[in-house]
Amino acid sequence: MSYFEEEEYTESKFDIQVWIKIFKMMAPFKRHLIFGVLSAVVLALTDAIYPQINRFAIDNIAKTGDLTLLPYFIGTYIVLMIVIGTMVYSFIIHAGQVQQKLSYSLRKQAFEKLHKLSFSYYDKTPVGWIMARMTSDSRKLSDILSWGMIDLSWGLLMMIFITIFMFLTNWQLALIVLAALPFLIVISIYFRKKILYSYRKIRKENSKITGAFNEGITGAKTTKTLVLEEKNYGDFDRLTSTMKHHSVRAAMFAGLYFPTILFIASVATGVVMYYGGNDVALGIIEIGVFYVFVAYIGSFFEPVMQLANILARFQQAQASAARLIDLIELEPEVWDSEEVIEKYGDAIHFKKENWEELEGKIEFKNVTFKYNKGEEVLKNFNLSVEAGKSIALVGHTGAGKSTIVNLICRFYEPTTGKILIDGKDYKDRSIGWLHDNLGYVLQAPHLFSGTIMENIRYGNQDATDEEIIEAAKMVETHEFIVCFDEGYKTSVGEGGARLSVGQKQLISFARALIANPRILILDEATSSVDTKTEKSIQKAIDIVLKGRTSFVVAHRLSTITKSDEILVLESGEVIEKGTHQELIEKKGKYYNLYTNQFISEQTEASKNS
Repeated sequence: MSYFEEEEYTESKFDIQVWIKIFKMMAPFKRHLIFGVLSAVVLALTDAIYPQINRFAIDNIAKTGDLTLLPYFIGTYIVLMIVIGTMVYSFIIHAGQVQQKLSYSLRKQAFEKLHKLSFSYYDKTPVGWIMARMTSDSRKLSDILSWGMIDLSWGLLMMIFITIFMFLTNWQLALIVLAALPFLIVISIYFRKKILYSYRKIRKENSKITGAFNEGITGAKTTKTLVLEEKNYGDFDRLTSTMKHHSVRAAMFAGLYFPTILFIASVATGVVMYYGGNDVALGIIEIGVFYVFVAYIGSFFEPVMQLANILARFQQAQASAARLIDLIELEPEVWDSEEVIEKYGDAIHFKKENWEELEGKIEFKNVTFKYNKGEEVLKNFNLSVEAGKSIALVGHTGAGKSTIVNLICRFYEPTTGKILIDGKDYKDRSIGWLHDNLGYVLQAPHLFSGTIMENIRYGNQDATDEEIIEAAKMVETHEFIVCFDEGYKTSVGEGGARLSVGQKQLISFARALIANPRILILDEATSSVDTKTEKSIQKAIDIVLKGRTSFVVAHRLSTITKSDEILVLESGEVIEKGTHQELIEKKGKYYNLYTNQFISEQTEASKNS
């Protein structure tokens, strides 16, 4: 179920296929579920027997005054209490086991799938939606499938056992009690539909609020600089007000539902007491029988209310189940074949012993590519790059620069055509093999929460502290790192918030270097840094590009003058190519871009001087 299809999904339709898949996932925990249900069965039977024990005491001990049976009553009572206590303990233990293990299993499977999904999934799926699947949906589903299943078993069996005992005791009074059941069912269906509708509205509004939270927090700086606080507050206030309206409506129906059920139960109790009392007075039934029915009425209607609540929760949980199942079963748009996985391993479990060494020759053969239903970004694109060469990609936004490097990295795959690495279709080797040989430095660098040392080590988990420091020195990062009080142990904050853009970029360079990649991608890596930092990065680039195949998506053309070949792109086609000097002499598109940018930089420099 996609993000957009979710809004069209209705919980009122029972989807048996979704529940079959969910119950299959519970197979590893069936022992706990079986023991939990058995505990509920024994508990329901014991609860139904309990009034019969008291009936025996009333008719045979209290009424006659014969105390010889008292020890048997006390002994039976103690045994019943021990059984009830044991079953409740077993009930809680096994339901808790199912809840925790199922929640862990669902989150683990979903998290593994998120690692295998293609970049296109993240392009079109909001982060807040994914977070809701991993947290609230998995929690809600594991809760209803553990406690709900066992409570449902207890409630149904409790009603069955009580009904059997009532008919065995006095069928006339039993019919009076059961006469109230149709009214309870009708009222429960009516109110649960109203409550369920309101809760669906609440959930949808809550999803919007979660998304607004996410955008508000991640975009806090933009909000402040554009003075959007009042507008954002107004939008947020409207969302929360709508949710409050539906919450009040749900609470109102819930508040009316339970008193209505209690009223019907009270009427039934009154009728039973009237006719039962008359029968006792006339000597038709014993006082113990009368007591049993009064006790059973309270015990009978409690499961009715509980069952209505559990079934409603199952309906609510169906949407959570469908979303989680869809995520877990979602096939990535870029995947390895079974043969490739057998040899090289999948996206999580690698078989590095079978990985060939990557040299770095890359070829595009008649590659056409388009994003889903969008226009073609590349059409019959051909390119051959020898191992160890440095290629710069130049062009306006939308020319196809990032698309080319995304295809090289196999974040996406060609719509038609082939990409060869070292003369072999890169689909014949695993995604993990390719990514292990890649170094990628983004325009907007991302750092993980943790220390500077930990962030650099992400490039190579086996790197020593000395190797990390050496990599930092190569990109001239060491100097600013040691200025911090804690040096390499300095926490970068969430997303690297405690560092400047230039510092984050240099650390991401060190992270790419420590990986020692055969293919290095620099996606406008110097566009967000100042001139001094750019010079530091350029020195490092000159060193690390040697012997590696590299693709540089250039914003500042001054950084690519030493590239082995420059490709000027327009609408997914190469309109010029050559070295910097060759293109300057040609005085074409590249010449105009370079001279205009040079003049702009000189003008800006003179203003600042």
